[in-house]
Amino acid sequence: MDNDFLVAMGYPGLTARLKRLNDAFVHQTREFYKERDLTIEPNWHMVFLLLEKHEQLTVTEIAEALGLSHPAIVKLTTKMKDKGYISSVKDQKDKRKSQLQLSEKAKKEIPELHIYWDAGVEALKEMMNDNQELLKQLKIVEDHLDEMDYKTRILNHLDL
Repeated sequence: MDNDFLVAMGYPGLTARLKRLNDAFVHQTREFYKERDLTIEPNWHMVFLLLEKHEQLTVTEIAEALGLSHPAIVKLTTKMKDKGYISSVKDQKDKRKSQLQLSEKAKKEIPELHIYWDAGVEALKEMMNDNQELLKQLKIVEDHLDEMDYKTRILNHLDL
């Protein structure tokens, strides 16, 4: 788009551009899954991969590993449970806790899902000219947010 106002805005357009990119990726991935009769959602892959790596985790552990809120993970994993991709088992050490794990359905489908996810990674590399700079810059921004939140940074730039 030659006359993209968000691009022309520079820094003020950054968050809107990130949102626009995210929306495009999610929408197109959802279409891709639907065309292949998959009943998964685009944002589930991170939970699939995390549980594949760790076998069992609590909602809190998943939230911490992904840097997302507990309620967001509850919502996401509840949908995954409803579709039969996650099961929960009582924690052996603390019966008040539940451990989440991939269901047999998920374990059966995950090899096919890896093929699609790997193709998605290759598509991203292609779009980014296999350049890691954007990933490095995102990490820098995330680290800075950990040091001091965005709101505080804004306040620091105001003469109040």
